[in-house]
Amino acid sequence: MQVLDWIVLIATLVLIIGYGIWKSRRRDSLSGYFLDHQSMPWYLILLSVMGTQASAITFLSAPGQAYTDGMRFVQYYFGLPLAMVVLCISFVPAFRRLQVFTAYEFLEKRFDLKTRALTTFLFLLQRGLSTGISIYAPAIILSSLLGWNIYWTNIFMGGLLIIYTVSGGARSVAHTQKLQLLIIFAGMLLAAYLLVRRLPDAVGFGDALRLAGKLGKLNAVVVRTDWQRPDFWQDKYNLLSGLIGGFFLALSYFGTDQSQVGRYLTARSVKESRLGLLMNGIVKVPMQFGILLIGALVLAFYQFYQPPLFFNPTVVREIQSSAYQQQFTILQQQYHTLFVQKEKAAWGLIHQWHQSRDAADAQPFIQLHQQAEEMRQQAMHLIHEALPHADHNDTNYIFLYFILDELPSGVIGLLIAVIFLAAWGSIAAALNALASATVVDVYRRALFTKGTEQHYVRMSKWFTLFWGIFCILVAQFANRLGSLIEAVNVLGSLFYGTILGIFLCAFYVKPVRGTAVFWSAIVAELVVLGLYQANKVSFLWLNVIGCLLVIGCAILANALFSKKQ
Repeated sequence: MQVLDWIVLIATLVLIIGYGIWKSRRRDSLSGYFLDHQSMPWYLILLSVMGTQASAITFLSAPGQAYTDGMRFVQYYFGLPLAMVVLCISFVPAFRRLQVFTAYEFLEKRFDLKTRALTTFLFLLQRGLSTGISIYAPAIILSSLLGWNIYWTNIFMGGLLIIYTVSGGARSVAHTQKLQLLIIFAGMLLAAYLLVRRLPDAVGFGDALRLAGKLGKLNAVVVRTDWQRPDFWQDKYNLLSGLIGGFFLALSYFGTDQSQVGRYLTARSVKESRLGLLMNGIVKVPMQFGILLIGALVLAFYQFYQPPLFFNPTVVREIQSSAYQQQFTILQQQYHTLFVQKEKAAWGLIHQWHQSRDAADAQPFIQLHQQAEEMRQQAMHLIHEALPHADHNDTNYIFLYFILDELPSGVIGLLIAVIFLAAWGSIAAALNALASATVVDVYRRALFTKGTEQHYVRMSKWFTLFWGIFCILVAQFANRLGSLIEAVNVLGSLFYGTILGIFLCAFYVKPVRGTAVFWSAIVAELVVLGLYQANKVSFLWLNVIGCLLVIGCAILANALFSKKQ
């Protein structure tokens, strides 16, 4: 990075922090600190909800996901618009009517204390682990830019985020996310424009898309009907799993995760909450499609410019200083030779497409690309042998490498700021949610019931510090998780189905009582963890299974308990 990049980066971050602190002055009570006195308009709800979901992982890892696996990940969001409709009908008016700080207060009013406590525990565990992964994403950037040790970088980045969150509360989070998303969208659009401009003169945007398509990376919709095959249920991304599994996951995330519930509870009215959520359902899918499309275009770009064998430069430096240096160097030389052949094949395809409308034979080009990917897999295996504790999956570094290596000075600083801002917005919202659930559902409810508002606000800051430290500890292990955008969604799916089942029983299964739901949730969670361990179904189906198990077991258990009584 050049001096101009550092100026742009630091100026952008200081602007956001200063704006957030200035906007967060009114926070003298729990209502002010966690809900901003319910004063937010719908457009701020929209931006806050999107900013909380669109973490640094979205902008750092999603293009790499498309580069390696194609755009089929977008199907994961297909169930989201329908989930927003259900939320607006059931969840939003119920939470607003009861005037709750957290979603889990509602469960004690509907069921009992133990059901509220179990759901709060599942949320705190899941969100604490997921936020740790989110801290690791921006730490990757600092580590790559400055050559810092990733573990110390996690501590530094986590410390900054703790200070940022403790100082502001919900008002700071919401208002800074407004500016953050505007800068983020501008930065990503600029990156896409410059990416297309950096293609060779004879290669147009359509040619780049066509190349990516030939390599199977534009597979935004994958339709499978062979549900009787075992691998159908293990397929992570297809139309059916996206619509059904994605619906259940989105409904649980936006309807029961306090990091999101806390965002739309700050709205002025039920109408404002609903409008913000519905607009999120409309905007989110095309936004994610665009981010993944950037990754597919990066792949097309690297058909004409030499990519590295492995995109994490820190790990490359380490292996070049190890006993495996010679083997890795030989692989790099073979990869370069293969790239020359592949580039020639890509140019041949382009010329055929320009000269004739007839379909050109792309098979030689595809085979060369497959050989190159096999060579990358060999490199990852070698890195795993040489450096067992290093991150041997470079998916999270692909887009970052492109930014640092290909874009002009100034733009690099802006895009690095984009990723930092996305991290700060989502992590601050998560820490705020963890603190609110801990104070309202644990501390004020069971440990210290007669404190003043000022006391609970002060304890909220201490609990924010506690969860920040917890998340930093989790971040120290995140380098072993592969693609971060997959890892964080897999982790959520281990708990979201069970939590959603509890809430759906509360809303729609009126005869069921607390004891039946409590034990059903424990059984469902154990089954979900067992299925994940056995690797029988893809993670999106775990949300469906967990939810339906809770509902089914609760109805059965309630009938048995009623008969005994």
